[in-house]
Amino acid sequence: MRKFYLFFFLFITTVGFSQQDAWVYFNAKPNSQFYVDSPLKMLSQRALDRRSNQNIALDFKDIPVEASYVNQVKSTSGITVMAKSKWMNAIHVRGEQVAIQSLALFSFVDKVDFADKSLNQKGKTAKSIKVKKEEKTSKTKIDYAYGSSSTQIQMLNGHLLHQQNYTGSGKIIAVMDAGFPGVNTTPPFQRLRVNNQILGGYNYVLRDPEFYTGSFHGTSVLSTMGGYKENALVGTAPDASYYLFITEDNTFENPVEESLWVEATENADSLGVDIINTSLGYFDFDNQAYNHTYAEMNGKTAFMSRGAEIAFSRGMVLVTSAGNSGSSSNPHIAVPADAVSVIAVGAVNSSEVITSFSSIGPSFDERIKPDVMAQGQAAVVSDEAGNIVTASGTSFSSPIMAGMVACLWQAFPKKTNREIRELVLKSSDKFSVPNNQYGYGIPDFNLALSNQLSIASFSKDDFIIYPNPTSDFVSVSLPSKFEMGTVFIYTLLGQKILEQKVTPQSATISLKTLEKGMYFYKMESVGFSKTGKIMKQ
Repeated sequence: MRKFYLFFFLFITTVGFSQQDAWVYFNAKPNSQFYVDSPLKMLSQRALDRRSNQNIALDFKDIPVEASYVNQVKSTSGITVMAKSKWMNAIHVRGEQVAIQSLALFSFVDKVDFADKSLNQKGKTAKSIKVKKEEKTSKTKIDYAYGSSSTQIQMLNGHLLHQQNYTGSGKIIAVMDAGFPGVNTTPPFQRLRVNNQILGGYNYVLRDPEFYTGSFHGTSVLSTMGGYKENALVGTAPDASYYLFITEDNTFENPVEESLWVEATENADSLGVDIINTSLGYFDFDNQAYNHTYAEMNGKTAFMSRGAEIAFSRGMVLVTSAGNSGSSSNPHIAVPADAVSVIAVGAVNSSEVITSFSSIGPSFDERIKPDVMAQGQAAVVSDEAGNIVTASGTSFSSPIMAGMVACLWQAFPKKTNREIRELVLKSSDKFSVPNNQYGYGIPDFNLALSNQLSIASFSKDDFIIYPNPTSDFVSVSLPSKFEMGTVFIYTLLGQKILEQKVTPQSATISLKTLEKGMYFYKMESVGFSKTGKIMKQ
């Protein structure tokens, strides 16, 4: 599956692929004790703190690949090392089949795994199919002028988190993509630049520190999270910090891109990144023998998906596009959306209806996929020239979601990545009746914000007022069938002291004028009424 969702079709054959790609797995890490004794040699303090906060111990996977092993492989005639992974204790190589097979003779090599599965000892010949290609191309209330980007944020009730100053501050998001031209010059990213929120990046494709280059796809993806242009575009996490990594080669489709992604993800882990957005997906390759099959969409076969699971085990949240193959002959999610622990995001339009292109589930092992949905049709983005435009694809529903995850995690810094993921899923409108088109549905981040609720009891069919106890404000979650209601606040003697209309778009009530103590509340809508107590501290 091609990533950048302006569709066209090209038919190619496997003729002309003389070199092979393969992963070479090593059987040891002889310098393990050195790194165990000196963890700052392999992970930053921020990364260690993230592990400590989530009670995640260091292990064998954290130890770097043995450099002498890599050098010996590099010295082999006809072999080029393309990428490496400490988590897998492996390197990605390219060369003639015989040269690659000879690497198995090294005593430190555990196995050689060809991308062309027919070349592996127990591999099966890949089915010959036509390849579909898509073009590669403080506690101050905040009221942002969202402009035309308001719908994609309000759909998730993200504006209500922003109003409570949860804007992603203190969280770091790594963006894995194909390029970021214009981020260093154009107005929608000026706020990020002035506030030093671009922490760095790297071009893994060219092995070059210059990352403000390549396809503008990554620029548009970043804009949905960190972009800011008043009355036009406000990203879902405007105060988060970002690393920008180029892992996608826009000139060809090859499994090495999965390996580059894993290598970049390991770097993100070592830098202390909290959230990774991946608006990429892989299924078909230029060499048809490398193609994935639906049977491999089980979360534990593809190199990239296995890397995603390890990344999650390190304490990060991974958000990825479900894919844009919904209307194709193979409509299912692709790598790494099949991974068990990633949040795979499908696309809906502004009316919350699934788009025709949004890839569907289930995974091959029959898990619900995608996980959640966000706006991906006519999403408001910035292009490389700084123009505010619209674009369509799960490429954009994913970062819209990733930015909101950062805001939620800012609100609950002590929660683990597993708890944050669970909060997102269980606040979604189809959580009790998920399906393989919408997954668990569209999350309500305002609902997820309430740590007074048992996450097992989340339901959009309930009226909820929270937090309770509270201090300066309460938020209201309306049952999904209601568009408006009225909240009344009474003293314990029955005197009405506050009355306010609430809607899904305006559901925060200020209690700043009230004295500390116990109050009664009553919520009324057409044919509906609920009462209870609320404590102001």
